[in-house]
Amino acid sequence: MGAYDAGIAAEPSPPEHTFFRGDNTDPLVIGLVNNMPDAAFCTTEEQFGKLLSAASPPGVAVRLRLLAIPEVPRSDACRALLRGYEDVGELRDRRIDGLIVSGMEPRAPHLTNEPYWPAMRKLVEWAEDHTHSTIWSCLAAHAAVLHLDGIERQALPRKLSGVFDCAKVTDQALVAGMPPRWPVPHSRHNGLAETALVARGYQILSRSAETGPDMFARQRRSLFLFLQGHPEYDAGALLREYRRDVGRFLGGKREHYPDIPSGYFHEHATEMLSTYRERALRDRCPEALSSFPAISGSMIDHRWREPALALYRDWLKHLLAQRRRRQGATTAVAGAATEWGIAEALRPPPDPAPLDEGQVRFGQGRQIGGLSG
Repeated sequence: MGAYDAGIAAEPSPPEHTFFRGDNTDPLVIGLVNNMPDAAFCTTEEQFGKLLSAASPPGVAVRLRLLAIPEVPRSDACRALLRGYEDVGELRDRRIDGLIVSGMEPRAPHLTNEPYWPAMRKLVEWAEDHTHSTIWSCLAAHAAVLHLDGIERQALPRKLSGVFDCAKVTDQALVAGMPPRWPVPHSRHNGLAETALVARGYQILSRSAETGPDMFARQRRSLFLFLQGHPEYDAGALLREYRRDVGRFLGGKREHYPDIPSGYFHEHATEMLSTYRERALRDRCPEALSSFPAISGSMIDHRWREPALALYRDWLKHLLAQRRRRQGATTAVAGAATEWGIAEALRPPPDPAPLDEGQVRFGQGRQIGGLSG
């Protein structure tokens, strides 16, 4: 696992850590819990790695810490790749600045029946106490709100796939610098009702008629940011998923031929795929996938990259501000403790008088900066 940016100097580190540009000797530490299916496992690591590298503010180093939930079903080949990943169960009392929890392919009708459900519940609780902010992506967002507030996902009539223009609903800090509307890739079989989210205190940040709530947030001990879309997707992600779904149809593993992703392909590519669909429906067999049209990058409307960079750049700036705030509180605690210690050394034998000013500041500082490092 190498650096994604040519300007990154190689540093001695555990294999699960990837370093991004920046001269800061105290980098922001971002944990990536990679839950994506085997076919997208390595690509997901690369997508988030490149996005974080490009979004890093100038002069700020970002370290990506690779994490995995062992209970997520994997092939033997993919499990070999997990040697470079940490088990989320080993995090315990360690603290990181930010966490990204990827989506995963649904296998059970209900999330509580998924083999990773107990581990996911523990991860939600851990993230609230040990991060400044966590991004929950797609199915991970559905799992988090189910555990936190009992909000159930709802099955969609057909898979939602494509790039959709989502409108900004509020000027909350994380989206204050975003334009009024921006494109976001979506790829999912389930969704969340906005009314249920608002009723439980979640703040809707962006939405569209097609996707419903796109991005929403809730400030608890950590700022939780929930994304039903996939701004991290590279240009070819939806194409690869569409081809996979076509292959499943041709192989008899799904009932309906998948819809062409909306708002994603240029007109010529859409025509090619529509013509292929007609042939595939007439001659449905696994071998027909070999004639799937060759779609080049120039036929894809990759227009969500800049908004994705802006979103993650603002998120990284939020983490940096929260870290500095916490470090300032810790410094205040240390200063107050020193003052209190000197006062104690010079004070005559104790009497029942009220606490002095230094002791009061020390007690308040302990409360403010009580997060463990």
